[in-house]
Amino acid sequence: MSTDAFSEFERTGWERAAPSYEECWTDTELFVEPLLDAAYVHEGSRLLDVACGPGFVSEAAAARGAEPVGLDVAAAMVERARRRCPGLQFVEGDAQRLPFPDACFDAGTMNFGILHVSRPETALREARRVLRPGSRFAFTVWVAEGHAADEIVDAAIRAHAVPVELPEGPPVYRFADLDESRRVLGEMGFDLDSFRADTVTAIWRIPTAELLFEAHMRAGVRVAGVLHAQPPKRLEAIREAIVEGVRRYADDDEFALPIVARVISARVGAQPA
Repeated sequence: MSTDAFSEFERTGWERAAPSYEECWTDTELFVEPLLDAAYVHEGSRLLDVACGPGFVSEAAAARGAEPVGLDVAAAMVERARRRCPGLQFVEGDAQRLPFPDACFDAGTMNFGILHVSRPETALREARRVLRPGSRFAFTVWVAEGHAADEIVDAAIRAHAVPVELPEGPPVYRFADLDESRRVLGEMGFDLDSFRADTVTAIWRIPTAELLFEAHMRAGVRVAGVLHAQPPKRLEAIREAIVEGVRRYADDDEFALPIVARVISARVGAQPA
């Protein structure tokens, strides 16, 4: 496992968050099918599902007739995935040091995992290594513009939070920049003639105005690190601002938050990097 400060921060954060993830982060499920489409996952595909979490992508891939192998750095996430999908394979491991031989998968995916590794280039190089020539790797990243959930949380923190020092990681929206995604994939040996980037907007429906704040507190990592370090009055002010922001999106008995992601993909070339 990677042992730098940010990697350890993320690993321990997801260990803590695992019991609440499925209840809190139903937003990531909304992008699973476009992700699988971008990776050309079909019946018989041997898929590597990197940063698998509780197994949403692997589960959907298996429904297509694929043969997924899910990998996550947090042992608690792997255990939850095994409980949810008892017939599928999940292993504990590091995206930056994959425990698989070269060219042994037909497709690869990483659903919002690239922003949680300390060295994204290394994770992409490793993904390329374990994929067979001609196969595709696809990953999702959040887009800041038009993403109501992030806009609400970011505004509340800017307005009310005291500064907090956390282990430094890559910028959250780095790979939403298409030029940056294209450049890095090319440097890691992917075929840029096959580069594809699709912007997908979805509506994340949540049952209560409080869920967005609770999700970050109970099942987040970076934002959770900021929130848990706040004095009580500051934390309450942040909570109130987030709840008020969510209420603007009331829709009958629920709240409908527009969220935006990019699905980035490219093919593995025939020649090694």
